[in-house]
Amino acid sequence: MGTWGSLLRRGWRRGWRLAGGLLIGACTAVVELPGAAVAGVALLGVRAWPGGRPAARRRVERAVTAGARRLTEAERGRLSRFLGQDVAADYDDGGARQYMAVRWSLGLLGGLVLASVAVGAAYGSLLLWGWFLISGDEWMTISASAIGGLFLLFLALQGIVGVALLEGQLARHFLGPSRQEALRRRIDELSTSRAGVVDAVHDERRRIERDLHDGVQQRLVALGMLLGRARRSQDPDKARALLVQAHEESRAALTDLREVAWRVYPTALDEAGLRAALEAVAERSPIPVRLEYGLTAEPEEAVRTVAYFVVAEAVTNAIKHAGAEHLTVALTGSEAEAGVAAERKAEAGRAEMGRAETGVAGEATAGGGLLLVRVTDDGKGGADPAGGGLLGLARRVAALDGRLRVASPPGGPTTISAELPCA
Repeated sequence: MGTWGSLLRRGWRRGWRLAGGLLIGACTAVVELPGAAVAGVALLGVRAWPGGRPAARRRVERAVTAGARRLTEAERGRLSRFLGQDVAADYDDGGARQYMAVRWSLGLLGGLVLASVAVGAAYGSLLLWGWFLISGDEWMTISASAIGGLFLLFLALQGIVGVALLEGQLARHFLGPSRQEALRRRIDELSTSRAGVVDAVHDERRRIERDLHDGVQQRLVALGMLLGRARRSQDPDKARALLVQAHEESRAALTDLREVAWRVYPTALDEAGLRAALEAVAERSPIPVRLEYGLTAEPEEAVRTVAYFVVAEAVTNAIKHAGAEHLTVALTGSEAEAGVAAERKAEAGRAEMGRAETGVAGEATAGGGLLLVRVTDDGKGGADPAGGGLLGLARRVAALDGRLRVASPPGGPTTISAELPCA
C-alpha cells in the first residue's frame, strides 16, 4: 500500500510539473509566434533587398540572433525545470534561430492539450453532478457526454506526456548534438576519465613509495642501527638502554606501517562498511569531525571506496593546509534527484543515440540514485582544485561518471562535494 501511495504521489507531482511546463510554454508561444514572424520578415528584407547594406544586414542579424538566444535560454530553463529535459548549452546561433522559428507550434499544441484536459474534466464530472439536471430522457445525453469527457480526459493526459517528449526532441534536434557528435563526446569523456584514472594510480603509487621511504624505511634503518650498537656494546646497562630504544622504534615503525596500510585501503571498509570506516577517520583526526551519515543502505564497493577517499583526502587537506578547527562530513542519498536525473539521462539517451530508453531507475541509494558527499571546514579557504590531492579525487570521481566541486573562497569556509552515481 505504501509503495502504491508513493507511486501515486510521484505521478501526481510529475503530472502537475509537466502541465505547468506546458502552460508556461503556451504563454511563451504567444510571444514567440509574432517574434518569429517579425524576425522572418526582417531577415528576408535585408537578405533579399537588392543593393542592401552589409552593415544593416549584420545589425538585423545580430538583433534577431540575440532575441532568439534569450528566448532559447528561457526555453532551456523551462525544459530542464518542468519537463525534465536537458539540452546542451553549446548550440550555435543558427540552431537558436531555427528553434525559435518552429517552437511556437508545439507551445500552442501544448495549450490545446491543456484546454482539452479542462474540457474533458468538466464533461467527465457530469457523472457526479449531472444527474441533478436530468429531466425527461436527458439521462442518456448526460451519460454519453460524461463518458466522452472521461475519454477525452484520458487522451489529453496522454497528450501532455507526448507533447513534453516532443518538446525535448525538438530542442535537441536544433540545439543538441547529433548522434555522431554525442558518440564522439562520450568517447572523449571516457578517454579522459581513463587517462585520469591511470594518472591517479601512478600518483597513489608514488605517494605510497614516498610514505614507505620517508617513514617506515627510516625507522627500520634506525632500528637496525640501535640493534647493531646494542650487539657491539660491552656495557650491559648501555646495551639494555639501546634495546629499549630499539623496542620503541619498532613500535613506531609498526604504527607507521599501519598508517600507510590504512591510507592505501582500510580493512574496515570491507569488514564493517562505509560508516565504520568514516567513523575511524573522524576518531583519528586531531580536530573535531562531525559525521552526518544519512544513508539507509550500504553502497556498492566502487562507490563506497571513492566516497571514503573523498572524505579522507578532504579531512587530511583541511588538517594540513586549511588551519581548520572543525569539520563536518555529510553523506546523503538523493532518491528524488536520482529519479529526475534518471529521466533526463533516459531522454538524452533516446535523442542522442536514437535507441530505446536506457536510463537507470531512481531507487534506493545502493541500487540506483546519487550518493552525495559533502565535507565542510571552517579554515582559511583558498583551496586549489588543480592541486595534487584534489585533482586525484576529481579523477577518482570522474571514473564513476560523478562530479566533484570545490568551493573555497579566501577566508573560508571550504566545501568539497561529490555526486556519485549508484547504479
